[in-house]
Amino acid sequence: MKQNADQRRSVAAHFTLLVVALLSAAPAHAQDPLLAGAAKVDITDREAGPANDPMFARALVLKHGETTLVLVAVDAVAIGEIGPIKNDYLPTVRSRLEKELHIPPNNLLVNASHCHGLVCRDVADRTIQAITQASKNLVPVTVGVGSGHEDRISENRRLKLKSGREADVRHAYALPPDEEVAEVGPIDPQIGLIRLNGEDGRTVAVLYNFACHPIMGVPGAANTADITGFSSRVIEDNLNEGKDGPGPIALFLQGCGGDINPVDYKAVDHPRHAEPLGNMLGLSTLKGLRTIEAKPDPRLTVLSETLTLPRADQEERIAAQEAELRQLLQSLKGTSLNLKTFLPLAVKYNLAEEFPSYASHRYLHDATLGRGDFAKLDEENRRNLQAYLQNILTMEKLTRVQTNLALLRKHQASLIASGKRTIDVEVMAVRIGEAVLVTFPGELTVRIGLGIKKTSPHPRTFVAGYTNGYIYYAPTAEQLKNVGGAQEDSDCILAPEWQALFEAKVADMLKRL
Repeated sequence: MKQNADQRRSVAAHFTLLVVALLSAAPAHAQDPLLAGAAKVDITDREAGPANDPMFARALVLKHGETTLVLVAVDAVAIGEIGPIKNDYLPTVRSRLEKELHIPPNNLLVNASHCHGLVCRDVADRTIQAITQASKNLVPVTVGVGSGHEDRISENRRLKLKSGREADVRHAYALPPDEEVAEVGPIDPQIGLIRLNGEDGRTVAVLYNFACHPIMGVPGAANTADITGFSSRVIEDNLNEGKDGPGPIALFLQGCGGDINPVDYKAVDHPRHAEPLGNMLGLSTLKGLRTIEAKPDPRLTVLSETLTLPRADQEERIAAQEAELRQLLQSLKGTSLNLKTFLPLAVKYNLAEEFPSYASHRYLHDATLGRGDFAKLDEENRRNLQAYLQNILTMEKLTRVQTNLALLRKHQASLIASGKRTIDVEVMAVRIGEAVLVTFPGELTVRIGLGIKKTSPHPRTFVAGYTNGYIYYAPTAEQLKNVGGAQEDSDCILAPEWQALFEAKVADMLKRL
């Protein structure tokens, strides 16, 4: 009996020591600093022609305890599906990360800036190179979270028409007539900011999240990282001035820019250039960073889940668009004019509406003689001008319908070929200090992001589309009522129910961060 009692006391003592050890270890682990390392590698396709400025894969590795998060910002149009980065890119990078760096595949977040520059064929190898270098650069960091403001460089490209339909601003077709436009949608001027400083006060990396299509281009149409390439350069060039050591890495994370264009996107009276817009975004980011105080905050959480979304069947909408196309073609009417005769007449009849064909005294002279030859000529010319102008407007509508119809047909063919009515997408929710970030692989429109930020329980919530894959546009359920009228609702594979499912998933994940 005494031996059994001694054994029980010995087991109890060991158990007590174990509990004490675990309890004492937990706070120490929680107080361990967050580690961060960053690097960038040039991924410009130098064989594709002249490059105005370089494109990069920028990598940030964050580590606390057993949790490692890798964020990669790529100057490219998309992570797979369209553009030079192919669909094997993400699984290749994830597989090598797991094998070479022992980082779980779901702890990788890759965001495309959505610039339309061309990257090299070995972009996966260079991405791994950037991540590997970043992982070697790990140092203890403090974390600062905040926001900047920039409302000068972007505009909502969806135009609400007086008819109730919506059109969008693209180079692929003409704008609707000014008198048909009733209103425009919102932008999101917030720049979401996360600043990581080393113990010496030097900035290791900056994450900045903003919503805008970086598709302005540069004069001469050379290869470019566009607006966000210039803004990242401005940030990197101006941080850490006077401090020794490697420079900071500025990682741009594209937000909900699906329906957000650069301002003056269709300007024809001056060269379109991304650099001034990028400089403004970069300077506004720096202004926001100056208001942020970095403090010790080791919180790092990574959630990655698969969400099944319904795909749209557009057979009926395609039929309706084809009927509209036929109706527009049949509405074209013959007129005596051609472009050569229309242009000078249009100038004359808008320059001098009352007496377009000659000076006023000639009209008055005819009137005193009881003749109305000039007046009758003007009536005929105005009828022909109106008929020719109507044909031009019909032609512009035809180009919009035909372009968007081609997108609907493409995705309908993909739906049939897939044999599935659903698609699985990856959604991530990440906490870095006070900041939380949620992601989606599609081109989210701005109202999605604004809604998530408004309802999030976390004051510092940022949203990034174009992440870990690409599934084309993701407009709101309301915008999808306009299917065929704009690129966002036509270049979309999702059924309207997708929005509620995604927002419910995001709300659940945000609660768990």
